[in-house]
Amino acid sequence: MNPVTGGVTGAAARIRVPVGEDAERWVTRTGCRRVLFVVHNVTSATRLLDVLPLFSGDLRVQMFATCTGSSPFLAGVPELLGRAGLPVLPWEQAKDTAFDLAVSASYGGELGAIQGKLAVLSHGVGYNKRLATPDNTGQHRTTPVFGLSPDWLLDDGRPLAHATVLSHPEQLDRLRSTCPEAAPTAVLAGDPCYDRILDALPQRALYRRALGVGPGQRLIVVSSTWAPRSLFGGAAEPEADDLLPWLLSRLPAELPADEYRTVAVLHPNIWYGHGPGQVRAWLDNARRAGLDPVSPLDGWRQALIAADCVLGDHSSVTYYAASIGVPVLLGAFPQQDLDPRSPVAALGRTAPRLVRRGSLRAQIDRAVAAHEPGRYKELAEQTSSSPGESAALLRRLFYDLIGIPEPAEHPALLDPLPLPPYLPARRTAPVRVLTGGVGTDPAQVTVARYAVAGAGHLPDDSPAWVDSAHTLVDEETRETGRLRIADVVVRYAAGDDPRLGPPAAWTAEALDRYPYCGLVAYVDGPDRCVVRTRAGDLMRLSAAPGPDGRADLCDPAAYASGLYGWLASGRHLAGAVPGITVRTGDAAHRVTVEPLAPGAL
Repeated sequence: MNPVTGGVTGAAARIRVPVGEDAERWVTRTGCRRVLFVVHNVTSATRLLDVLPLFSGDLRVQMFATCTGSSPFLAGVPELLGRAGLPVLPWEQAKDTAFDLAVSASYGGELGAIQGKLAVLSHGVGYNKRLATPDNTGQHRTTPVFGLSPDWLLDDGRPLAHATVLSHPEQLDRLRSTCPEAAPTAVLAGDPCYDRILDALPQRALYRRALGVGPGQRLIVVSSTWAPRSLFGGAAEPEADDLLPWLLSRLPAELPADEYRTVAVLHPNIWYGHGPGQVRAWLDNARRAGLDPVSPLDGWRQALIAADCVLGDHSSVTYYAASIGVPVLLGAFPQQDLDPRSPVAALGRTAPRLVRRGSLRAQIDRAVAAHEPGRYKELAEQTSSSPGESAALLRRLFYDLIGIPEPAEHPALLDPLPLPPYLPARRTAPVRVLTGGVGTDPAQVTVARYAVAGAGHLPDDSPAWVDSAHTLVDEETRETGRLRIADVVVRYAAGDDPRLGPPAAWTAEALDRYPYCGLVAYVDGPDRCVVRTRAGDLMRLSAAPGPDGRADLCDPAAYASGLYGWLASGRHLAGAVPGITVRTGDAAHRVTVEPLAPGAL
């Protein structure tokens, strides 16, 4: 049973409202023009969702969705269509129904069977990739480029689409050379995905805070498209080693937890081809060390805007990042899979490469330091010939195809990118903490923390300022045996959580549970925690807000480790009262140290 088309043979139950047999008896609004969004997989569906708001507010239009069932990546489509809330027609019924307009963001399936005018958009940044297709002997050959080849554009020698939507004239030049028969259908209408990114650039600071990126931290985005020669696939060259295991292990080993924030943006075909559970399992060690996967449906554009550096490949995501001025390092870039005349191929010829030799951190820092904002200006200009204008251009095209005037009462608008939920890094792997640089006038201590998951590595070399080291373990760690030998144990929970709180109670119980632990910390807010020492001292650690009055976004467990390092250096607790400065990299966190009475919490 196919959950999208409804059955192996396509004999799904047909809908009866607002189209179908005897539908006129049941509809409320009659005479509406019909617009069909044709979905192939999650990737194409997300692009269609970009343009769906162009019909908002028009009482003359009834929208529908369908899935051709032709893509090998069908998982996730039913849920996505459910979120859109449109009537979903089984593909067989969609072919039998007349529409005024059909909009697709991919080729494949029987698009020629659609009864209505067809507009086809790119589901990425233009048309770049070559795609192997079977010939009549069953062997695979490589098309010139997916989306610009007669294999996709023609049906019995005639153009399949009434409008082939392009974002830049360079695509039109390539279309004319590869499939001149389809060139008359070309329409330059910009890139709605890129326009949504451009509109949201002023929100960068908000997106960084949503991802838990504090002052002095760098956000590193690991991005991969799908297929074996992608960064996640690891088969860039037959003789090359798989870069991914090295990368995932070196991210926590070389990047101090409080100086770098890491997230992953993976192509929907990875998530839904292999299964979200399997992808999370592959990323398990890295996830427990603080690498957070970003949903392939929501948040990836916001992560790009917030990024300080993208470690990527030949994906549209990496190209979009370069287009908005983000430094990129290419961990994989199979030129043989790309049209050499495409802008994405040009990026591969100009961007620096990520290599397994040497320090990962040094490569990232070098890419950021050496990056010039206008480095990819020419490539950015090829992302869209009409930046900021795709909504107006596409709506004009769609309504011209439908044959009715555009709504005069409101302009064409795309949805703004939403502010993502707050997602601070959470490390349930043991954390090796280096402390030093202790000073008494004023009280201060320097902290560098490295998560160690599975067979992860410790830092190769300790900085000269390091005086001591200890291990901090989250009580919710999978490696429960490490709790018995941890120096610091931390718990994250609301202060009024009836299962754990109040903090004074949990800290006392935790010291009993872990007799070799020197300090425990109950993190009950984004910038505060309650700690109890082995000597029984109960303290509230709270970071001073920044100059803008907002909460410090450093993990409060770093404050606890700073206090532990202070005590480990032989200083007395009284010397840290009423406050201590905890330094992480270039950031200084002014932390109030407030003694608490046992019954205060």
